Amino acid sequence: MSFLENRFLNRVLHKTLWTLVLPLCALWGIAQALSGQVAMRDPDTPHVELPTEWQGAPLRPLALSEVELRFARHFPGTLARLTDGRQVLVLRTVNQPTRMLHPATDCYRGLGYRIRNEQLEEHTDKTRWRCFIADRGGRAVRVCERIEDAQGQGFTDTSAWYWASAAGQSTGPWKAITVATPL
Repeated sequence: MSFLENRFLNRVLHKTLWTLVLPLCALWGIAQALSGQVAMRDPDTPHVELPTEWQGAPLRPLALSEVELRFARHFPGTLARLTDGRQVLVLRTVNQPTRMLHPATDCYRGLGYRIRNEQLEEHTDKTRWRCFIADRGGRAVRVCERIEDAQGQGFTDTSAWYWASAAGQSTGPWKAITVATPL
């Protein structure tokens, strides 16, 4: 009988791996995160000062969800969530053109939301935003988003932003702002 065919040895080996190796890996990951060695942003992206207020209301940072943390580990820039107590702002920054900067409709659809009433809007400060309503499980949220370059040029379409930035018609760093307001 070979080693792999011996059920008793396989069970012992399996239990040993689960009881010793897995906890050690988890502890190592926690230690790395606490020591600051797990980067939540691309080292080539400069430090971004988060805003302290939005539309006159003070902002406070929010923890990233598990989905956002997984995304942030591979995102070539920074990712932050803030709230004014009513709305949630998601701020992303990138230093170079990337396909990982995608529209919020993709995120909401991926999370099971139904998207409706997608339209462009001009706000009182003359900025254009892409807005939509996302519904799931009887809950609705109004989402508006835009991308701004270093010169203040705005984009409401991520594909238009990507090609303008890739062609050198827009320079970074770029800031993507998504605002979600519960309805």
